[in-house]
Amino acid sequence: MFSKACEYAIRSSIYIASQTMAGRKVGLIDVAEKIQSPEAFTSKILQKLVKNNIIISVKGPGGGFMTDLSKMESISLKMIVEAFEGDVLQRCSLGLNECSDSQPCPFHYKYKPVKQKLLHIFESTSLKDLMKGIENGETFLRI
Repeated sequence: MFSKACEYAIRSSIYIASQTMAGRKVGLIDVAEKIQSPEAFTSKILQKLVKNNIIISVKGPGGGFMTDLSKMESISLKMIVEAFEGDVLQRCSLGLNECSDSQPCPFHYKYKPVKQKLLHIFESTSLKDLMKGIENGETFLRI
């Protein structure tokens, strides 16, 4: 459904948040290993996450990447996806520029309720929500 960059961004965000909650900052090499992504590619992903205020980069000795714990509830999955995919959750499922209720594509009315539900889920799912499942063992992410 999403590009590799977006998938890695979501996994990176979750991993960095988990380490921040444990009181640790993480480096590029550690993140790349944990999400199983090449370092150069991971570096670009982390830069974009920093630019979009999803994670924080701390320079110098003792530096690394971390999450602002006070913002974990306001960082939505939609924010991460849009940083890498644009408005993919709101686009026409057939990729048409002119698709709307007044000018629908052949799949518009079938996909519209699904798209609205997905958009709501991505808007209402925070980084903190994703962390809760991992913390209590309800969900799994190899990190």
